[in-house]
Amino acid sequence: MQERVEWWKQAVVYQIYPRSFYDSNGDGVGDLRGILQKLDYLGDGTENSLGIDAIWLNPVYPSPQYDFGYEIMDHRNIDPQYGTLADFDLLVREAHQRGIRIIMDFVPSITSHLHPWFIESRSDKSNPKRDWYFWKPAPKPGKYPNNWLGVFGGRAWTWDSKTQEYYYHDSLPEQPDLNWRNPEVEKAMLANMAFWYEKGVDGFRIDVLNYVFKDELFRSNPHCLGRRPYDMQRHLYDKDQPEAVEVGKKMRALAEQYGGKMLVAEIYIDDPEEAARYLGEGDGVHMAFNFSFMFSPFSAARFKQEVTDWERAVGTRGWPAYFLSNHDNPRHISRYARGRWTLPRARVAAAMLLTLRGTPFLYMGEEIGMRNVRIPRGELLDPVGRKYWPFHPGRDGARTPMQWNGGRHAGFSSVKPWLRVHPEFERVNVEVEREDRDSLLAFYKRLIRIRRNSPALQTGDYQVCPDTPAGVFAYVRTAEDRSVLVALNFTQGWKRFALKVHGASSGRKLLAYPETSGDATHLHNIELPPYGVLLSALDQ
Repeated sequence: MQERVEWWKQAVVYQIYPRSFYDSNGDGVGDLRGILQKLDYLGDGTENSLGIDAIWLNPVYPSPQYDFGYEIMDHRNIDPQYGTLADFDLLVREAHQRGIRIIMDFVPSITSHLHPWFIESRSDKSNPKRDWYFWKPAPKPGKYPNNWLGVFGGRAWTWDSKTQEYYYHDSLPEQPDLNWRNPEVEKAMLANMAFWYEKGVDGFRIDVLNYVFKDELFRSNPHCLGRRPYDMQRHLYDKDQPEAVEVGKKMRALAEQYGGKMLVAEIYIDDPEEAARYLGEGDGVHMAFNFSFMFSPFSAARFKQEVTDWERAVGTRGWPAYFLSNHDNPRHISRYARGRWTLPRARVAAAMLLTLRGTPFLYMGEEIGMRNVRIPRGELLDPVGRKYWPFHPGRDGARTPMQWNGGRHAGFSSVKPWLRVHPEFERVNVEVEREDRDSLLAFYKRLIRIRRNSPALQTGDYQVCPDTPAGVFAYVRTAEDRSVLVALNFTQGWKRFALKVHGASSGRKLLAYPETSGDATHLHNIELPPYGVLLSALDQ
């Protein structure tokens, strides 16, 4: 009997930043109804759609929007600017009818300062929820409990004049941290996850899981060299505590009760071995994002090494997850840009992301080549940019509205959007690229279709090809006695070489970019044009 494969191992996940996807009601902000109206673009069962399998939604819970949703006021509702619970239910139902799963963002370590829990905690030292957050007296007048700093700048402690104590916040003062050492906090947060499972959600992306626990003794961090104050500390005590791994295991146990649910954790650390700890031994989260892969420069040797390291770290404990862009980092097409070679490089990156062993996560707009936007200082909304400009331009540039067509506001909204659109939207948009067989969008569609029809590319083993020239990343994916060769040229020069693949000397071309004549692949004579891509089904 063939073993059932978990859906998330076969899936292509599409990240949607709801504020910027599509505005259905003309207020300049994207919403759930907007996502509903664009579901057929994502997946309608035909080759006309992108063909993705799941949507990851950035937070849509009620929030005062200091950090645009990552400070939650109510874990069991929808922010009115995005819609209603009824809209969400309809989105889940319509997505499921199209075979698209829904993954929600879950923020375990913090809430909004306007959350009822924190309002109670702040009301009185004797309040039952006082210990749901971190409160500390001043060791001396005007002194902080320790030297911990906030990720978004400044001290991580804010004085509360009413109760005469400091409270801790790793991010903004409007984002107080929860105390997971209190069992009532754990119980309440897991119950919030269960609420959404009951509503049909298929899984969660867990925000900075490694930040959930803090040192029980609240020891100060040692100092080190860095570019900004936060980086001048070794963060030994305010994150990455061993107890955080156990939180992932408890979330996994809850997911198992509902069956078929998936957990992917953001472990904001560039050490693969440390990130992989959260996979447990098959009892932790199913996947963890690989940030060292995302931070890699456009280099065959570097990507090859990152994949080797991640494969070793993950082993059989979990399943790899890969991404190149998201809402917190500059879009990869901008990072890899090199004049006329920018789009060819984007194709190489897409081919790699969609053919490695693991689940690929696409960020909305990358399939059409959306780039970062330079946001003037006076228009910055992201707290990181507002605090650190020009040292850090902020994250707004990667969050600009989706470019649907060449019309006003790129077809995103009928009014001025919450962020400006990219000035090249008239030529880089969905409508234009749908009509162009050679567009980046067409390339993504074709890759996703090939992946969907290939067990080897979905769940097969990964074996790197060792004897390749510099600048080439080649590997073989194998499942059910079928193998697919992937060969990628990361340079602007021709690459001619031979490969030795056990049991195969030739293959049938599945995809070649740029297009080449003939359907056969001869392993003893492979030619890759500048930034060339080759996918070939090997003869066995």
